[in-house]
Amino acid sequence: MSREETYYAAINWNAIEDVIDKSTWEKLTEQFWLDTRIPLSNDLDDWRKLSQQEKDLVGYVFGGLTLLDTVQSESGVEAIRNDCRTPHEEAVLNNIQFMESVHAKSYSSIFSTLNTKSEIDEIFEWTNTNEFLQKKAEMINEIYRNGSALEKKVASVFLETFLFYSGFYTPLYYLGNNKLPNVAEIIKLIIRDESVHGTYIGYKFQLGFNELSEEEQQQMEDWVYNLLYDLYENEERYTELLYDGVGWTEEVKTFLRYNANKALMNLGFNALFPDTANDVNPIVMNGISTGTSNHDFFSQVGNGYLLGSVEAMKDDDYLIGM
Repeated sequence: MSREETYYAAINWNAIEDVIDKSTWEKLTEQFWLDTRIPLSNDLDDWRKLSQQEKDLVGYVFGGLTLLDTVQSESGVEAIRNDCRTPHEEAVLNNIQFMESVHAKSYSSIFSTLNTKSEIDEIFEWTNTNEFLQKKAEMINEIYRNGSALEKKVASVFLETFLFYSGFYTPLYYLGNNKLPNVAEIIKLIIRDESVHGTYIGYKFQLGFNELSEEEQQQMEDWVYNLLYDLYENEERYTELLYDGVGWTEEVKTFLRYNANKALMNLGFNALFPDTANDVNPIVMNGISTGTSNHDFFSQVGNGYLLGSVEAMKDDDYLIGM
């Protein structure tokens, strides 16, 4: 082989093609965390005071979240990796894939702290046989397997920015009521990650969308809204199953519609539902804030545990003219 031929190109971080790749990489690495640094056992007193119905809800919620993070870590990133526009984008996706595995593992840490082995087995049996969970996993994974490059990005954004939030509601609600703060701390860290994942992949979608013809753009937009309708219909049924017993169903649906709008915004589209942040339970909206918790280093490590000072990237940092 002559010296002039290139068999494999080395990634060069000193030659950035898209500055969003670099800024996203820096943000994700700066906010790196592991569940082992969160003292979940400190929540056991709160856990023992919950009713059995509430304990079942928490278990099923985290079972569902584990399933979705498993889909994303095993199938989601691989599905969009082949359409990378830059080598740096692939590096960012590697980071995202690893953190999705950290998220899935974190739920198991919660289970091992709060639940017995038989309870954990029952939670996973419920998760793996629940018709609504399985349907949304199938809908998303089918797109990952057979969709176009842009459709796969839409599925990823909808999963990251919309479908997780029926589960996130529960720990955020308890956090707002001064219960299970360390469990909720893990969820806040996950939300912080998912916010970056959703906006970054949405930005990459917008780049590809803008290269389509006007007719192709309209077809894609119609497909996006139809998919959202189908996912939301299933998510309503899932929410009713989870929350009718505790009386939170309508509040959770409002939260879902608000986050569905956020997912559309990540893709560069207009909101579909009338719901805004002002319509969401303020206790939950306060919990969704990812500011630093006031934790002492030797007893608790909250989401102030960073490798550097991190400023949140605004959603419009990822928006481009459409």
